[in-house]
Amino acid sequence: MAIAKMYGSFIAKALNKEIDWDSDEIKVALFTEDFVPNQDTQEYFDDLSGEVPNGDGYTTGGVTLTNKTITYNPADNSVTIDADDVVWTDASISARYAVIYDNTPTTNKPLIAYIDFGSTMSSTNANFSLVFADDGIAKFTTP
Repeated sequence: MAIAKMYGSFIAKALNKEIDWDSDEIKVALFTEDFVPNQDTQEYFDDLSGEVPNGDGYTTGGVTLTNKTITYNPADNSVTIDADDVVWTDASISARYAVIYDNTPTTNKPLIAYIDFGSTMSSTNANFSLVFADDGIAKFTTP
């Protein structure tokens, strides 16, 4: 189960209409241990390096998230974003991180969140699965 850490600029970019969770093409890409996440300074996909190389079941740029949802829960005044879990089939992949971003703009593709697996995870000619937390990719609560 993966818990996402939000990039610092995500909320501002969503409120400024740079990110539309419902209608934009939101993708998740995999990164090696060479990637160093920084929630404060990284804003766009082009700011990043260390993506898993193309081939062996992985395509650079990652895959598009499907069945994305935004849910408001009045019981705790929270908003949750979620999507289906992701599987790269018959893949030989070694990755330490996953990065969720908005692929809709032709340039300046805003970052949303990253997931640290805690150590490098690998698959060899097998499924590489990214399973989001049961309560969603991210949850925001207001007082």
